[in-house]
Amino acid sequence: MTSLIRVLVVDDSAYVRKVVTQMLTRSPFIEVVGTAREGREALEMASEKQPDVITCDLNMPEMDGVAFVREQMLRSPIPIVVISVASPSGDQVLAALEAGAIDFLQKPTALASDRLLEMGEQLVEKVKAAAVAPMRRRPTVATPARAAAPMVRVGAGHLDVIVIGISTGGPQGLKLVIPRLPAKLPVPVGIVLHMPVGYTEIYARKLDELSELHVKEAQHGEAVEPGVVFLAPAGRHMSFRRVGLAVTVHLDIRPLDKPHRPAVDVLFHSVAECFGSRSLGVIMTGMGTDGLEGSAWIKAKGGRILTEAEESCVVYGMPRAVVEAGLSDGRISIEMMADAIMEQL
Repeated sequence: MTSLIRVLVVDDSAYVRKVVTQMLTRSPFIEVVGTAREGREALEMASEKQPDVITCDLNMPEMDGVAFVREQMLRSPIPIVVISVASPSGDQVLAALEAGAIDFLQKPTALASDRLLEMGEQLVEKVKAAAVAPMRRRPTVATPARAAAPMVRVGAGHLDVIVIGISTGGPQGLKLVIPRLPAKLPVPVGIVLHMPVGYTEIYARKLDELSELHVKEAQHGEAVEPGVVFLAPAGRHMSFRRVGLAVTVHLDIRPLDKPHRPAVDVLFHSVAECFGSRSLGVIMTGMGTDGLEGSAWIKAKGGRILTEAEESCVVYGMPRAVVEAGLSDGRISIEMMADAIMEQL
């Protein structure tokens, strides 16, 4: 990085603003260009200072963090890393991620505020990663109600499994795809979504409420069945494996050399081995290259890969890597992704 990463720090606690600023400015690559105590002030500061990245609390007076993220993304998308004490239900964190926040870092409780210093290295890495994310507005598409899922054309029975890899922008992106798939989908769906530990079960339940398909956080050893969407739990790799005539979910912390856990590459590699040419992989919005290696495995076995089109991605990183490697069989906007998936069946 040849220029400093300009960061705006937003938190209602003066102590936290001071400590976060100290942690960030220890890096020679980061400059804190301003601080704000709540969302409305942060919107003004963001307009004035034009930061590369914003760190933001969720629990703030006047305009809270979720409302701020939502409004900032409407005005001018900027990578936002949430630093907050999560609510017990996790609703605020999910809402912030769905509104467009890049990442989340758990803040110690007020009683243990001295532990903030322990977050330094992790925070710097998250800010540096966020700074290279080319942010785009997510298209505004109404999520269909459970009873109003659209009719989509079913193909000629060429698939046995669909797997999706998605990261930054994923929580809102999946809500524009999964609810548009019909209840009688004849194949299972596996999803790897990069999300903080502790939130995939909550997110799966929320997505299930919107969808005709049954969406669940995957459990080790359970049978992989048609019409079910299996979301990999944060913190463990998910793969599909044959056990006799059945296919089951396998969860493991290994391999240990992947930058993400779960990794898209691990799931895609497993379905390539398990289902061969009858596999469809879908790579959607996200930064980095997770899914590139797995897509190559699926293609090598005769399967197909769809990638989200650049114009609808929040971050055109993961799809770009697959496209530039010559592995994409189609670049599809988010609005048309469900129809494109069904046409492959």
